[in-house]
Amino acid sequence: VQLVDSGGGLVQAVGSLRLSCAAAGRTFSSYAIGWFRQASGKEREFVAAISLSGSITYYPDSVKGRFTISRDKAKNTVYLHMNSLKPEDTAVYCCAATSYIGTYYYMAAKYSYWGRGTQVTVSS
Repeated sequence: VQLVDSGGGLVQAVGSLRLSCAAAGRTFSSYAIGWFRQASGKEREFVAAISLSGSITYYPDSVKGRFTISRDKAKNTVYLHMNSLKPEDTAVYCCAATSYIGTYYYMAAKYSYWGRGTQVTVSS
């Protein structure tokens, strides 16, 4: 499955952005979806994940309460709603798909398909 992530941009601190992850050529329904980010000079970091059904979501403490992941099956799209953005949220954000999310939803190695990424820059 090909993933196309979009929606990044430049935003001021405490602002909001919505990222989108769309599937090209195949439906999302068989995959759990995760979002990861990588800031310049840092390791890739887990940001959010959503189960196949959309009923279970996962977040690290760093974004819990600020970010929300959701999926729209009719549009074959997963969204990452980001509120109260901070300069430290600046990174390239990528969505990824896995056929089985399991316990290791936070591990990038468990995801088989990746989007190219979209840059999010938060100014102070």
